Amino acid sequence: MLRLPSFQLVRAESVDDAARALANESDTRIVAGGTDLWPNMKRRHQKASTVVSLANVAELRGVKDTGGEIRIGAMTTLTDIHDSELVLAEQPAVARAVRSISSPVLRNMGTIGGNLCLDTRCTYYNQNEEWRQSINYCMKEQGETCWVAPNSPRCWAISASDSAPALCAIGARVRLVSTDGERTIPLPELYHDDGIDYLAKRPDEILVEVIVPKAGVAKTSFWKLRRRASIDFAVLTVAPAITVDASNTVTDAHIYMGAVGSFPIRVHESEKALLGKPFDAETIAEAARVARKDGTPLNNTDFIPQWRSRMIERYMEAALREAAGLEVDRLAPRHGFGE
Repeated sequence: MLRLPSFQLVRAESVDDAARALANESDTRIVAGGTDLWPNMKRRHQKASTVVSLANVAELRGVKDTGGEIRIGAMTTLTDIHDSELVLAEQPAVARAVRSISSPVLRNMGTIGGNLCLDTRCTYYNQNEEWRQSINYCMKEQGETCWVAPNSPRCWAISASDSAPALCAIGARVRLVSTDGERTIPLPELYHDDGIDYLAKRPDEILVEVIVPKAGVAKTSFWKLRRRASIDFAVLTVAPAITVDASNTVTDAHIYMGAVGSFPIRVHESEKALLGKPFDAETIAEAARVARKDGTPLNNTDFIPQWRSRMIERYMEAALREAAGLEVDRLAPRHGFGE
């Protein structure tokens, strides 16, 4: 049985409590639902002398309608988000993305803040201690080599958050709080393109809120590829948000992919292929064809990279066709038990 290492647990009663604990302690981590941190600490992937729990911070829970925006507390469970009539009505692609995460049991515990800050993953990193030790570890932990790309000076572990691409595509923002004050940033600015240093927020900052715009005229979708229809992490996600005018010409496009890089990747080539063109099957096919220019899967997760690369085109086309209201020539994506 895997056991947690020894550490001091601080049960914060407010955001201010948590911020002070982070500012005053070194080697400290925040825990939200614990579905990522606790298993990682048990496997000795992550270590901390002090863990600050947000479980008792009531102000961080809930989905609120503030008129022009939806504000979601960072400790709001994934279940509460995908069951929210407000989120489903205003941003159905976000609700679908959240519903795709893991399994019902873990969605009951996991939080939106935790999912956005989810640790990056890799075949060579997400193994037990003995296995990792046998290869002299990897760059993301105690080693010096990224076994995915041994000559690379950086870590290529991939972003595992399913909610991030969907939220990035629709222009969501996050609010960060520390003892120095607070700041609100566009969600894409939360991430670095690095498997180790993947979050741009400071270690003493707490993600306290996700600010989601209400539905505008953008056409959205979310598609996810994984081995099973539940539980498994994604090997690809595609989240488009496309705006068209009265003549069905694309006037704006924001498309993000997940699980093919160390951060949610914006698919610039597909966006350029859509802009100024009719949002029809021919334009979509071309946008899907060039999508692989922005994301090249490596051998760091499930399935071989060549097949995953081919699936970028297939899933991009499917997601865009669904957003456009066109028939999709494959099975609809499945995102949970019994669906």
